[in-house]
Parts: sequence; C-alpha cells; structure tokens
Amino acid sequence: MKIAICDDEVRGRERIRTLLEKEFSQAQTCEFDSGMKLLESAENGYQPDIVLLDIAMEGMDGMETARRLKEMSDAILIFVTGVKEQVFQAFDVGAFHYLMKPVDQDKMTDVLRRAMQEVEKRKAAPRYLLVKAEGSHHKIPVDDILYAENSGRKVILHMKTGCLEYYERMNHLEEVLGEGFYRCHRGYLVALSAVSGYDHDSITISQGDRIYLAKQKYSEFVKLYCKFLKE
Repeated sequence: MKIAICDDEVRGRERIRTLLEKEFSQAQTCEFDSGMKLLESAENGYQPDIVLLDIAMEGMDGMETARRLKEMSDAILIFVTGVKEQVFQAFDVGAFHYLMKPVDQDKMTDVLRRAMQEVEKRKAAPRYLLVKAEGSHHKIPVDDILYAENSGRKVILHMKTGCLEYYERMNHLEEVLGEGFYRCHRGYLVALSAVSGYDHDSITISQGDRIYLAKQKYSEFVKLYCKFLKE
C-alpha cells in the first residue's frame, strides 16, 4: 500500500509518519513538503493509493492540489486540517475523510483502515490507467489494453478502440499493470487475455496483430499463459 504525506510543516509530516509506523509499518510512505512537488511526482508516474493532504499550505493549498491530482490519479484523499470549518471544503473535491490536527492515533488508524478497504475494493473492480498524451490526461480501462509497444522514449498502447502514444518507460508500465500482463520481449508487453495464439517466436493478438516473443522467454510464457487459462 503506497501512502503519500503532503504537508509543508516538518512537524506535521513527522507526526503522521510516526503514527503510520506504529500501525501500518508495511505501508510504503513518501513525503512531500508542497502540493507542487506531489503533483510533479504524479506527473512522473508516482501513483499512491492514499494521500494524506494538509489543507493549509503555503503556495498551492490542499484544495487546489487535490483538484489537480484528481485529473491524473485515483488516489483516495484524506485531508488533514487544524480548522474545522475547512472540512466542508474537503468534501467538495471528493475527499474520503478528514483528520483534525493534532492527529489522533486511534482516529487515524480507523480512517486509514477504512481507506485501505476501499483501495482493495477498487482494485477488485475494473482498473484504469491514467496517462498524459498531447497535453491531455486520458483514463484508459486496463481491460481495453491489448499490448504495449516500445518506441524510443515512448510507448504505444494498442487498445480495442485504437492506439495512444505517450512518454513512458516500459519497465514502469510493466510494474503498474502487474498481473495479467507479460513482458514477452524487451519491446512488447502483452495482455494475456488478448492472446489468441503463439508459436516459438511470436504471439498473435485477438485482433490479428503479431508481436515478438523472445526465444528465451518462450517456456516461461507458455507456463504463465496456461496457468492464466486455467484460472
């Protein structure tokens, strides 16, 4: 579970981090001292499951940060504030919940456990991939992706509805898509659900395309694909 802490006050971040370490030591936490830094990280592919976001920050406040973050992330937002009146603003941008400062251990534990349950529920539902191409953000259902093709510093997503090219590292895309996709060649990542056939050096996609299958990956692919079909 990836949890981002965004607060421009060192004490605020330290307080939340300490509480997280007590109850959720397995969570991967990442800290940001401004909304802009959180957004820049999201632009570069960081996808937290949950964001603990301070409302009153210098420069870009939590409200504006949340609005921009929602354009490129499905992260669950939990606002942290010292002013109760700000809570109503939080729900205007789709916050999951809020925490009052100073943050209470029991309250945070309860809210985070419910947030984590929501994360798991969302992961069980149809997933989406958020990508930025030609200046716009696109929300793509993962089930629509047939395969990804490496193209220099970009990847080309081949989907049921067409293609989309954008800046991305294939290694990172492989990590994000995870189970259900296989790196059959250094230049290709294929959705196992889209495979309609294969031989020793290629895979045929359901819509007719053929992509490379590295010889050294043939045995591993066959085992994985057969396991996928049984499940």
